[in-house]
Amino acid sequence: MKQLALLLFALGCYAADITGEWKATAETANGQITRTLSLKAEGAKLTGETVSSFAGKSVIENGKIDGDNFSFTLRLNIQGNEMTVDYKGKVTSKDDMKFSAEIGGQSMEFVAKRVK
Repeated sequence: MKQLALLLFALGCYAADITGEWKATAETANGQITRTLSLKAEGAKLTGETVSSFAGKSVIENGKIDGDNFSFTLRLNIQGNEMTVDYKGKVTSKDDMKFSAEIGGQSMEFVAKRVK
């Protein structure tokens, strides 16, 4: 029983260190998009906000962390159209992560670096 409790504790403690400031870029047919992320991880919960050159400021909703994987939702207002966009990603190293978003049937792939 002790071993099971220790295993569950260890699994619960393992989450990527995603808290902090990140700068992300994505290449699109219309040029490069940048997004700055201010993230805070508390256990498996991810909160924060982002600022994009494409869609302005947004608050992270439904943020989750599972090991190195993370996901969140943003409500964006693009050219007067409100939409909800789901993001999914993975922390690839202490200072690097990749994530993607589906917008209007197109996928955008972001590469992010921790701001130091």
